[in-house]
Amino acid sequence: MNISFAMARRCINPEVPVSLAGYFNRRMWDHVLDDIEVRVLVLKDRKGAVAAFVNFDMLFVTHDLEKAIWKEAKKRKLALLSEENTILSATHVHTAPEIRATSLGCNAKFFEMLVDRAVTAMEEAVKAIKKAPRKGVMESAVTSDARFIFNRRYWMKNGKVVTNPGKLNKDIVRPEGEIDPEIPFFAIREEDGLLSVIVSSIVNHTDTIGGTGVSADWAGFYRREMERYMQKARKKTKKECMLVPLVGAEGNINHFDTSTDMCQTCYGEAERIGKGYAQSVTKALADLKKISGTLLQSVHTRITAKVREIDPVELAEAKAVIAKYPEINVDDPDAVNDLTSEDLAKGTPFALKYFASKFVALANEHDKQEFPLTGFKFGDALIVASLPSEPFTEIGLAVRKQVFAGSTCLIAALSGTGSTRCGGGYIPNAWNYGRGGYETTPRSNPYSMKTGEKLVTSWTRLAKKFN
Repeated sequence: MNISFAMARRCINPEVPVSLAGYFNRRMWDHVLDDIEVRVLVLKDRKGAVAAFVNFDMLFVTHDLEKAIWKEAKKRKLALLSEENTILSATHVHTAPEIRATSLGCNAKFFEMLVDRAVTAMEEAVKAIKKAPRKGVMESAVTSDARFIFNRRYWMKNGKVVTNPGKLNKDIVRPEGEIDPEIPFFAIREEDGLLSVIVSSIVNHTDTIGGTGVSADWAGFYRREMERYMQKARKKTKKECMLVPLVGAEGNINHFDTSTDMCQTCYGEAERIGKGYAQSVTKALADLKKISGTLLQSVHTRITAKVREIDPVELAEAKAVIAKYPEINVDDPDAVNDLTSEDLAKGTPFALKYFASKFVALANEHDKQEFPLTGFKFGDALIVASLPSEPFTEIGLAVRKQVFAGSTCLIAALSGTGSTRCGGGYIPNAWNYGRGGYETTPRSNPYSMKTGEKLVTSWTRLAKKFN
């Protein structure tokens, strides 16, 4: 498939005091380990149909960020790009600034800068696609790498499921669910025969570092390695190359191997994983095949899901927990700073009251959660489908292998979080509830328990709009 394309990017390192996102505690950034950025890739077929990727090194694309970007784009009269033909997504890095207004350490000035640089990059890419588009041929392939992914929810000897139960835990029986090691990707080969663009989808949490340093985590190492590889072949040209590292349905997946005591929370681990994925994808470039067909199609809708169902028995239990620990103040920022994932697995008093308080607060929440779903079809059998927040991997597999059976399908998750007041959350399968694990608690999962099924059925309907 022949395609015209243009790209742009902007560094989004923080320049003001702001906490890093992804944990319960406030972590004010104090140094930069490596640059984070927003990337824009605009594609146009021979009939003028357009599709675009706006990919952030951020925790996720919140509803507020989504609204602010399109408001600013309208203000600047940005042509060609719209909600209907653009996928906004994030790499889910936990070492990027916090942008949820109600979260500890958020800074509105960073949010404003992020919106400005994203829309500026979009403007640059649109200008280039209009005036000086690059041209190439689209190719696709699928590889696999299971070295770095594990289902992080485990059945324990007591019959309950625990998230991240700890390394070498003798009470682990087996993982609760699946993994998805496949890496579908497409590339653009320019008229000189060299690759200039790679867009891939990898199912894994991007959370290997921690600390207070800004970083793009393993996704950054992966992107830089692949861009260096493409750029190396272009010694005589100054044409820019770009990798867009989409993250798939990773809500119940991470990189922790519980069968070893190897340290897996450090900068070196991000490098190991990122470069490992780069090796796998580089090797698979030999398998690239030209995409048949000539046209680009896009589909878009917005779906609504109810807020999490509240069980009266569970609500009573939550209120009892709150009453049991009157001396604990879960609204104290300094106290929250001490909350860790280990506390959740152990069920410490602070963790119990913190989650119980969030449960009670959710019982008074009545906002509907609204998500964008956007998809592209390139030629005859290449699909890119967006999913909101952090869906469990079985949901992504259902979209990839059932809805789009017979096609190469990339998932772009973390593309929306629901209502303005919703800060994001996991989207489990219906059968995950009632077993344990923190992803299914109302604090971590503010959406209806039917949301996962609704995403799959919504994509089943949307898929019929593709020719």
